[in-house]
Amino acid sequence: MRIARLITLVLTTVFVLTIPVQSRSQVAVGISVQIGPPALPVYEQPICPGDGYIWTPGYWAYGDDDYYWVPGTWVLAPVGLLWTPGYWGFQDEAYVWYPGYWGPQVGFYGGIYYGFGYVGTGYEGGYWNNGAFYYNRSVNNVRSVTNVYNKTVVNNVSVNNVSYNGGPGGVNARPTAAEQAAARAPHTPAIAAQVQHEQTARGNRAQMAAVNHGKPGVAATVKPGEFNSKGAVSAKAAAPYNPAPAKNMNRPGNAPVETNPEATNPSQPASPRGENPRGNTNPPGNANPPVDAKRQQEQQKTQQKQDQQRQKIDERQQQQLQKSQQETQKQLQEQQKTQQKQDQEHQRIDDRQQQEMQKSQQEMQKRQQNETEEKKQQPQTEQQHQQQPRQSEHSNPPERHEKQPKPQPKPEQEEK
Repeated sequence: MRIARLITLVLTTVFVLTIPVQSRSQVAVGISVQIGPPALPVYEQPICPGDGYIWTPGYWAYGDDDYYWVPGTWVLAPVGLLWTPGYWGFQDEAYVWYPGYWGPQVGFYGGIYYGFGYVGTGYEGGYWNNGAFYYNRSVNNVRSVTNVYNKTVVNNVSVNNVSYNGGPGGVNARPTAAEQAAARAPHTPAIAAQVQHEQTARGNRAQMAAVNHGKPGVAATVKPGEFNSKGAVSAKAAAPYNPAPAKNMNRPGNAPVETNPEATNPSQPASPRGENPRGNTNPPGNANPPVDAKRQQEQQKTQQKQDQQRQKIDERQQQQLQKSQQETQKQLQEQQKTQQKQDQEHQRIDDRQQQEMQKSQQEMQKRQQNETEEKKQQPQTEQQHQQQPRQSEHSNPPERHEKQPKPQPKPEQEEK
């Protein structure tokens, strides 16, 4: 037993050391509980407050020796990222919490049917396109958003209210290769608004399962932390809550145990048999024969190779993500340049039109001035014309001096 635990500890340490720096922040400390979470309550989705908000479903969290309901809410999402909900998984005879995260792709969330686009695998509620989020109206309550479309969602899983994966009565689902790749890729934990939202739910005694018996008074809110707003909705129905402790001979009582589920396996669901999904043949809590030193070395080498392969895959995915981001930035820059050109062209056209308008106004003013001057001159000319004939009547006509013909000399008489 001690050798097996030592091997697991060594392999886990090697794995953590080989994780890229950007991925180490993804490893979050979870909680292991002896009592299973209640069933998911039934509730309606509030209206989306505006563009850029993504729905994050409600879930049962654990604290103060009891489960409490964290209402579903609309969160102003980081641009280009989608939300992978957290989930409870049955592992090592206990219920372990795997926190949610933001990433370019939706990872594995236990096959839990949270509704509103989260149908157990992937997300059917919408997608990002050039920095804008497009909403599927068939699964989202949207009214005042810009980009919408309609797509019928076909559920390939049995719809129920089970809130955990594996174990007695849990959802039997395993991650796909794409979901495993999404879990290994760099992603972002819950933002500050989500953390504050969970803390507010924890401080509200009415949200505890022991008080509301699996039917919380605030099942969903419009925005994080707005428990008392008009848009908050209560649960319609819930399955009867009869908490039963898991059978575990190794841990007395029902005290929660802090664990690190993502360091053990960020993508695989919990296993009811306590199997180690990373390929360790000697997980803790199982009685296995001792392993010699050579076998330990072989296992370490194999684990190192696997970690190196995962690191290469992570680097490739990171490079692809950077390329896609660069392409998106280039497209945005091109769009901005095109928009600037169009704005400049419109400005030129406006300037030309304005100049033409000014010219036409100046011409109109000149015409009006000419017309007014002509009107002023018309009465003067009329008066002149009227005065000229009157002067001709009273004036004497000019004397005409005709030339009289000169007398011609008489011809002399012919000489006799």
